[in-house]
Amino acid sequence: MAPAVLLLSTADTELLAARRCGAPYRTANPARVEPAGLAALLDGVDVVVLRLLGGRRTWPDGVTALVASGLPVLLLGGEASPDAELMAASTVPAGVASEALAYLAAGGPANMAELHRFLSDTVLLTGEGFVPPASAPDFGIHGSRVRQPGRPTVGVVFYRAHELSGNTAFVETLCDAIEARGANALPVFCGSLRGLTRSGGSGPTLMDLLGGADALVTTVLAAGGTVAAGASAGGEEDAWDAGALATLDVPVLQGLCLTTSRATWAASDAALSPMDAAMQVAIPEFDGRLITVPFSFKETVAGDDLPSYVADPERAARLAGLAVRHASLRRTPVAERKVALVLSSYPTKHARVGNAVGLDTPASAVVLLRALRDAGYTVGEFPGDVSGDSDELIHTLIAAGGHDVEWLTEEQLANAPSRVRLADYRRWFDALPAALTDGIRGHWGEPPGSLYVDGSDIALAALRFGNVLLMIQPPRGFGENPVAIYHDPVLPPSHHYLAAYRWLDHEFGADAVIHLGKHGTLEWLPGKGLGLGPGCAPDAVLGELPLVYPFIVNDPGEGTQAKRRGHAVIVDHLVPPMARADTYGEMAKLEQLLDEYATVQAMDPAKLPALRARIWEVVQAAQLHHDLHVDTAPGEESFDDFVLHIDGYLCEVKDVQIRDGLHVLGGAPEGDAQVNLVLSILRASQVWGGRRALPGLRAAIASWAGLDEQSLLAHPGRHTTPTPASRGLNARESGSACEPLAGGPGPGRRAPPRGGAQ
Repeated sequence: MAPAVLLLSTADTELLAARRCGAPYRTANPARVEPAGLAALLDGVDVVVLRLLGGRRTWPDGVTALVASGLPVLLLGGEASPDAELMAASTVPAGVASEALAYLAAGGPANMAELHRFLSDTVLLTGEGFVPPASAPDFGIHGSRVRQPGRPTVGVVFYRAHELSGNTAFVETLCDAIEARGANALPVFCGSLRGLTRSGGSGPTLMDLLGGADALVTTVLAAGGTVAAGASAGGEEDAWDAGALATLDVPVLQGLCLTTSRATWAASDAALSPMDAAMQVAIPEFDGRLITVPFSFKETVAGDDLPSYVADPERAARLAGLAVRHASLRRTPVAERKVALVLSSYPTKHARVGNAVGLDTPASAVVLLRALRDAGYTVGEFPGDVSGDSDELIHTLIAAGGHDVEWLTEEQLANAPSRVRLADYRRWFDALPAALTDGIRGHWGEPPGSLYVDGSDIALAALRFGNVLLMIQPPRGFGENPVAIYHDPVLPPSHHYLAAYRWLDHEFGADAVIHLGKHGTLEWLPGKGLGLGPGCAPDAVLGELPLVYPFIVNDPGEGTQAKRRGHAVIVDHLVPPMARADTYGEMAKLEQLLDEYATVQAMDPAKLPALRARIWEVVQAAQLHHDLHVDTAPGEESFDDFVLHIDGYLCEVKDVQIRDGLHVLGGAPEGDAQVNLVLSILRASQVWGGRRALPGLRAAIASWAGLDEQSLLAHPGRHTTPTPASRGLNARESGSACEPLAGGPGPGRRAPPRGGAQ
């Protein structure tokens, strides 16, 4: 009887290959085995092989139990390179363990069969005979699908281990869905997306294969390395670098292959396990990939604990549709592309049309429309085109309807140029899952509902300029508390909301949608937090429409929401010009009085009582006594301390960063605005690879002066004694803690005889 080998591996594809090879393996995944259950697995086993991704620390009790079993045990890491700690703990010679790892790294049923013979001979001395590991291609094309000329091509990149183990049914399902959408499917397997290069040797490279695609769907994880790259190019061999993949210049979509069952995913609001969220979403985002939907799940049959990937046909069709739309967009002549430009409106008031954080949306819309025309898009004349007056564009859009119910007239509804016919909407609506449509009916009644309806038509606030449509995003907040409703996590979208996006897709025929600025409401609609299903409102509303989202660069958190729940292509735009708040009005007067107080205190103390009264008068006029937590004027003995308190408060106020206008897409700040923005950015510490690499400008200046920035900020206005490093500073520079660090000159601060740190 052939010896029994227990193969414990965290790679299910490896276990599947062992089963297919015909050798008497007993298989299990340590992630699904408790150490207490090892005794049953070890019963009757002659040799144990453990392949553990993540090293000994991921299964320490199991490793200890295996070593203590007395059986020959090979402990191997999950990577192709040896894990020194695990290999050293093996109970067989190091050469045997090293060669066994070579069989596993080569992969496939044939090598698994030879591994069994190798272990029988070298560990158990059975004399069966074996051959060395047979190398298999590192990458290649799966199957022989026909590529029809004239069609866009979508590459499907999956792991080589799936190819070798025969676990490819989920890939076939996705490729079938791509072809059903009118595109060519190019399934490509590989072991990794790291270190990609173009051909330069004897044959084509993986990059050469991928270069034939108009879009990529990849289930292979991030192209980056195991460590963060430095601030400059190059560095460690394993440093993060997705640059080669970017040179393909095609959309790269992350297809989610979950490690849980479909039932587990469907029942969860979070949808993805922490490991799946990290490995299949968060890390691939560093490559700039577009996050899509789960289309494959790990399923087991009754009586078998070894799962295989099984595709969900509906989610595979959604992923295929999105990939084909991106690929088709690349193939469509620019002049024929149709683009919908959507403006947010929050709250639902005419005055808030185009409201976006930090962005002058009307001006940006004019700039964008002109840029589209210059790029070859068919853009008709639009209000503000000649004059550049963005107000003209927005006023014309509002006059066409808008959503402000206080001003919207029946005439505007009747004349709305963009309309959704009820018959069309019913057809789109009825195609959605009942779980979603039942909720819409429960909140908004039967189609077409009562919002923005003219007869049986649903009226949209939109204007068309050639192949470009400018539309106000349908409102989500209504009633007495629209803000609360806007962010309601369970309120389904209205018929009007759903109809608008479905009309953009099916009637207008948009090739892409642009949400202009942070932030709209689509990514906040009800549904799973991540890994959306067909009943999730963002998925049903947006469908397969490619979404481009100019978003303010300093809010990656909310931008991530749009990426993960709206498969958005985020295009970061600059923050508005920034400036220090400084002082004005009564506070500016107060600052002058404090300077005068310091002078009078030293030169003419007899005038102090009148000056104290004047200071208190201005404090009250500016209502600062509330902020300073003082109800009555301090007495003579404590007034010097009060002056220091005011001084610190004014330093904090002046130091606050405020917006100095709004950003316009494509524009860079100039003059003082540019200087202020650069100074604002330089305040922050520069962090690379999770480490503080460079201090902020203020911290650097403070350190040069022998001071600590954090201590100064904790006590604004407090006087300090110059250190030897700062002896060269003049009196003005060293007087007040806040002045020299704020980047601008200031008056010499007072030095009262009592209070404060001297």
